[in-house]
Amino acid sequence: MTPPPLHGLRFAFGTLSVIPVRVSRWDREAARGGMLCAPLVGVVLGCGAALLALVLLFLGAGSLLAAVAAAAVPAALTRGLHLDGLADTADGLGSGKPAEDALRIMKQSDIGPFGVITLVFVLLAQVAALSRLYDDSWARGALATVVAAVAARLALTLAARTGVPAARPEGLGAAVAGVVPVRGAVAVALAVTGAAAAAGALLGTDDLARTALAVLAALAAAELLLRHCTHRFGGITGDVFGALEESAATTALVVSCLL
Repeated sequence: MTPPPLHGLRFAFGTLSVIPVRVSRWDREAARGGMLCAPLVGVVLGCGAALLALVLLFLGAGSLLAAVAAAAVPAALTRGLHLDGLADTADGLGSGKPAEDALRIMKQSDIGPFGVITLVFVLLAQVAALSRLYDDSWARGALATVVAAVAARLALTLAARTGVPAARPEGLGAAVAGVVPVRGAVAVALAVTGAAAAAGALLGTDDLARTALAVLAALAAAELLLRHCTHRFGGITGDVFGALEESAATTALVVSCLL
């Protein structure tokens, strides 16, 4: 019999990545464990992205190509799931229509102008920030890559906390909405922020503060978007989760290269 923690890990990797994991349980308990384990998915994806970027730097590819690779790996390992969610959420928000119509627009398979524009600028911001970081230091670039990926999934843990409703009765949003106790979400957030700060401390005092601030800024940006989406749509959806993830990742990278 599979221990409950493993069900949570399987749920996290099975729903938030393309890593071949068999998800055997879809109940609320497994969803709770999965959302609590979401930052671990970020660790794996972030390390994979940083590794490819460092290999390219070693081979002389330059910081820009390394940055493109670092941004592409998480997208590839999620089949573009979060980017697609970002585009759909942008179309829904940009439509200016009532919640029911906006949700219908978000379910359509095509991407509208708001979605395209948002994707372009978000990816440009990520690549520009990563290029600046890898040009400054391979260690800073690799650290920021991993921290951004972890902070992005931590935003999902907080978004799945008790009190945040689902906008639809079906889909990933409904499966994970409100499954994480607030205390559990806060505990995970504190643990991740502390671990990120400790990793930053290996590069110096300035990087300790910079890394911790990047995580906190990412969570703040995701929280603002979460509140706007729940007000606008009446709750969260799988697309909103994708938008939160990409917004948090982008914020973390921008803050990391500015300070």
